Amino acid sequence: MTKSLMIQGTGSNVGKSMLVAGLCRAARRRGLSVAPFKPQNMSNNAAVTSDGGEIGRAQALQALACGLAAHTDMNPVLLKPETDTGSQVVVQGKRLATVKAREYARLKPQLLASVLQSFERLKSRHDLVIVEGAGSPAEVNLRQGDIANMGFACAADVPVILCGDIDRGGVIAQIVGSQAVMDAQDNAQVAGFMINKFRGDPSLFDDGYQMIHAQTGWPGFGVAPWFDKAWKLPAEDALDVSTPQRDSGLHIVCLKLSRMANFDDLDPLAQEPSVRLTMLMPGEPLPGDTDLVIIPGSKSTRGDLAFLRAQGWEIDLKAHVRRGGHVLGICGGYQMLGHTIADPDGVEGPAGTDPGLGLLQIDTVMTGNKRLTEVNAVHAPSGKAFHGYEIHIGRTDGSDRARPFAHVMGQPEGAISPDGRIMGSYLHGMFRDDGFRAGFLAQFGAQSETAYDATVESTLDALADHVETHLDVAGLLAVAR
Repeated sequence: MTKSLMIQGTGSNVGKSMLVAGLCRAARRRGLSVAPFKPQNMSNNAAVTSDGGEIGRAQALQALACGLAAHTDMNPVLLKPETDTGSQVVVQGKRLATVKAREYARLKPQLLASVLQSFERLKSRHDLVIVEGAGSPAEVNLRQGDIANMGFACAADVPVILCGDIDRGGVIAQIVGSQAVMDAQDNAQVAGFMINKFRGDPSLFDDGYQMIHAQTGWPGFGVAPWFDKAWKLPAEDALDVSTPQRDSGLHIVCLKLSRMANFDDLDPLAQEPSVRLTMLMPGEPLPGDTDLVIIPGSKSTRGDLAFLRAQGWEIDLKAHVRRGGHVLGICGGYQMLGHTIADPDGVEGPAGTDPGLGLLQIDTVMTGNKRLTEVNAVHAPSGKAFHGYEIHIGRTDGSDRARPFAHVMGQPEGAISPDGRIMGSYLHGMFRDDGFRAGFLAQFGAQSETAYDATVESTLDALADHVETHLDVAGLLAVAR
C-alpha cells in the first residue's frame, strides 16, 4: 500500500524543496518507486510537463530526483503572480482564472477536490509520495480553506515533519511557536521535526535540539548542515540564481524584471567558468563591459516593459547596442525587442498597445491561447540542435523573422537583426544542451567546460548523500503511512 510523508516548513525558503529532492533521490536509491507532490505552489518559474501542462520548477527537479518525467499531478495548483495583488491560477496544468488574493481565498475550498484527485492518482502509481508544503502551517489566519499545508495533510491523512531554518535565527521559537499557535488537530498531524541549514558543527545545537523535543514532545529527525552544492541545481526563485563571483570571462547580464519567469535558462550559464553572469537588480545601471544582455521571460510582458523603462534600462540597452553589444530576448524578452506589443483583449492586463524597444523589426499580438510544448530545435546560425520548451501567449511576426533564431519541425522560429547582434526566441531551456551552449558561447570567443545535465544528476546524488548522513532517513520512511 502506498505511503506518504509531508515536509512542511516554519516559513518560506527554509529549504523544503531541496530536502524533498534529497529524500526523493534517497528513497529511489533504496529501490522505492517515489514521486514528489506539492498541493499548491507559487512561482513564475514553471516547467512544461509530459502531459502538456505546467508545474513549478521545484517539482520538476524533484521528479528528476525520482527518475520520473514531470507531470501535472505533481503540482495540481500553481499560482503565477501577475501583479502585487493578483495571480494566474493554474489547475492540473491548465489556466483556470486570474484572481485577486481575496478572490483566491474564496476559490481555495473548490480546489481541494482537484488536489486530492491528483494525489490519489500519484499514490496509485508509486510506493511512496513525498509531499512539500508551502509557506508555514503557523499562518493560522490562512487555515480556513487551506490546501497547501495542514488543510491538505488532515484531509489526506499524511504525517507531517516540520522543518526549521536555523540560518535565519530563532529556530527554537520557529518550531515551538508553531506548535503554540496551531490547533490540536493540526498538532496531532505532526510526527516530528528537523533542522536545516546549520553552518558549522551541528553538535553545538545539541542542547537546543533537546529543548525543542522537551517543549513540543515531537521527536527530532536530525540537523542538516548547509548544502554548499545547492547552487548547482536549478533555482526556483529568481533571488536564488547563483552567480559565482568572477573577475573575467564573457560578461552576460540578465535584467532582473519584476515578473521574471522561466529563468532556468540562466542556470547552465552560471556554471560556466568562462562566463561572468550578473543579475542586474532594479536601479542598477548596465555595466559598460557587458558583452551580452539577456532580457528574460516575463509573466506580464507589458508591465515588465514599463518596469524596464522605469529603471533607465532602455537607454542603457540602446547605448550597449551602439557600442557593438549583443542582446538576446527570450519569450517575453523577445516580445519586448519589437516595435509594438498589442493586447486587444486584455489577456495580461488592461487592453491596449505599447511601443516596444524597437531593436527588432517585429510586432506581437497577445492571444488567449497559451502554447505549452516541448520542442526539438536547430539553431539557425550554427546548425546546433537542442531540446527546449515553449510556454507563452502571443503571436509575433515581422521582417526580421526572415532571419530565424532556430527551426522547429522545419518551420522558422524567432528572429535575428540584419547585423546578427539582436536575437529573439520563444524557446526556453536551450542552454541546458551542452552542444548548443558550447556553440553559442564560441561565437563570443568563450569555451564551454560544463556538462550541465550530468552536473545536476551528480549534485542530486550528493544531496541524497548529505540527507542520508545528517538526517534519520530510515526513521522518516518509517513514519510515512
